[in-house]
Amino acid sequence: MVERRPRRLRRTEALRRLVAETQLSVNDLVAPLFVREGIKEPEPVHSLPGVFQHTRSSLLEEVKKLRDRGIPGLVLFGIPEKKDSHGSEAWNPDGIVQRALSDLKSELNDEMVLIADLCVDEYTDHGHCGIVKNDGTVDNDATLELYQNIAIAQAEAGAHVTAPSGMMDGQVKAIRTALDSKGYEDTSILAYAAKYASALYGPFRDAVDVEIADGGDRKGYQQDPPNAREAIMEVHLDISEGADMIMVKPALAYLDVISHVRSEINLPLAAYHVSGEYAMVEAAAANGWIDGESVGMEHLLSIKRAGADFILTYLACRAAENLQR
Repeated sequence: MVERRPRRLRRTEALRRLVAETQLSVNDLVAPLFVREGIKEPEPVHSLPGVFQHTRSSLLEEVKKLRDRGIPGLVLFGIPEKKDSHGSEAWNPDGIVQRALSDLKSELNDEMVLIADLCVDEYTDHGHCGIVKNDGTVDNDATLELYQNIAIAQAEAGAHVTAPSGMMDGQVKAIRTALDSKGYEDTSILAYAAKYASALYGPFRDAVDVEIADGGDRKGYQQDPPNAREAIMEVHLDISEGADMIMVKPALAYLDVISHVRSEINLPLAAYHVSGEYAMVEAAAANGWIDGESVGMEHLLSIKRAGADFILTYLACRAAENLQR
């Protein structure tokens, strides 16, 4: 005699919805977007099917589409025409991200959350996330001043949130101090607190035209994939320095980290479903090996189930459409 029959609650789609432990909503989605200086038409990113490097005008149209689908936020990355050793276009008031933020703020005001990624790798001629010393390492403390300049420029341009992704020690405190000193106490910080030196970022680097000089890597400042306890330390450090929200990146290969961080903190927790995770789904779907839409939605639901409050994902627009059917 069968004593327990869990299948009773799986009999119908309506029953399954009623007892679902995790709910994925359009309100959980943030769309990563790319804006490129010096192009006349949007250009496709071939390793990220369906993703484009936008002009300022095409970016605005894309963001209106996201808004109309109910997506509450976007994170913006820029590709400048000129690069230098310090990435000075990253804080140029007339730089591509600042101009695009101003466009979006004028059009949308507060209808969507404007998040600006804060780093210099897209803007440097060496592809690293800071000032490179003669020995090839990144100068942590000298880089913090650059980050302060960028944060102020982004806030002035209209960013609601600045998101430091460079994994420099002390970056959140430096940015919070700079923002407050200029009267931007209300500008939030989304800290890439647990950002791993992952092999899943390749398509993103195509999207932002970044190649690390001399075949280098970022293992000296991004987190080492074997380490989970270290992520908790990084998270608590960023919170103590003034972070308003915390991010884990990547997502799928680090669901354990997301879950652990969720159990440790009460701040909003984001996870970045990164370019390689998206590209694998798209490639397998293009070959007919999987149902890409179903797998993509399963990815997002899994990230939410692990504990993320919201998800940065290239699937945002399609996921919103699926959720609203």
